[in-house]
Amino acid sequence: PPPPLQYSLLLQHLVGDKRQPRVWDPAALGGIPCPPKSEEQKMVERVMESCPFKAALACVGGFVLGGAFGIFTAGIDTNAGFDPKDPYRTPTAKEVLKDMGQRGISYAKNFAIVGAMFSCTECVVESYRGKSDWKNSVISGCITGGAIGFRAGLKAGVIGCGGFAAFSAAVDYYLR
Repeated sequence: PPPPLQYSLLLQHLVGDKRQPRVWDPAALGGIPCPPKSEEQKMVERVMESCPFKAALACVGGFVLGGAFGIFTAGIDTNAGFDPKDPYRTPTAKEVLKDMGQRGISYAKNFAIVGAMFSCTECVVESYRGKSDWKNSVISGCITGGAIGFRAGLKAGVIGCGGFAAFSAAVDYYLR
């Protein structure tokens, strides 16, 4: 019978000098081998992972989402077209639609600015740290919230930092 395997011999094969490096081969695991990427595909990937593209995408997405949110909130607001001089007057459809458009544009601009600010700071933080993890969104959320809140004072800046960081952490936790 073969001699029993010694613990130190086993350790040498697992973590020591006799350890064989494992080659990562997806085909050996049953994966589908993918062909090498062309130069055009690599260029498109570099553009889509760049900070300016991410910021522009967040700006456009924030504009669309903010516009939809503004139109929705104006549509359900009972004070749309309200005249304090004549509280019993019913607003016309034209007044309500005008208010919906104004509020939609206002929300769209605000959401676009916040989206671009957050995306830019997250990209800069990720580039600086050299990692892509949940801490990037928390740090950039704090920077963005603090910058927005700081216009109203130091206390508002600190509260904005904490609130936006907590919201960013919750969203990042939910999405990852």
